[in-house]
Amino acid sequence: MPLMKPTLYFLRSSEQRIATDMLYYAARLDDLQMSLDEFPHLDIYERYYGLNQQDVGLYALVGHEVAGAAWIRLLKASNGADAYLDDDTPVLTIAVKPEFRRTGIATAMLEQLLLEAGALYERLSVSVVHDSPAIALFERFGLSRVDGSEKLSPIDGSRLFTMLKELPKKEVTRPSDGYDPTYWMD
Repeated sequence: MPLMKPTLYFLRSSEQRIATDMLYYAARLDDLQMSLDEFPHLDIYERYYGLNQQDVGLYALVGHEVAGAAWIRLLKASNGADAYLDDDTPVLTIAVKPEFRRTGIATAMLEQLLLEAGALYERLSVSVVHDSPAIALFERFGLSRVDGSEKLSPIDGSRLFTMLKELPKKEVTRPSDGYDPTYWMD
């Protein structure tokens, strides 16, 4: 597929439904032909998204369709998140709808989200299936595998591991194309 230039917008608390819809793809439930209702424990990744000012996320529009989303949440050990490392490291969730994959959308979202995250956090983590094509994307952005983090997915028993990114403290820059400041604020 050709590369696409999506328009990126901050994921606001009023757009909770986007996080819920994209979690379906992030958890690979579309591939497994399952629903979020079958896995209520996954709601820690999206439930009440944005009500905590430490939630940071964005979504990509292509035309008038949401093509993907990426967000981070600071979770606690008691949440049981797959990529949980400690109370100071937010967990990344990222998804691109199947019809928009391999078009550069995940790259655009991750690039901007890492800049935004660096303003608040020192690092972030993500859980990845052992044979996912996303591993190469994460490695390009400097995420590395956490030794001893292997476990089995509670969804389908696939092997998972956690990847970690140390975030440099940089001044946040906003994308200039398609930038509308009213969409970047709650």
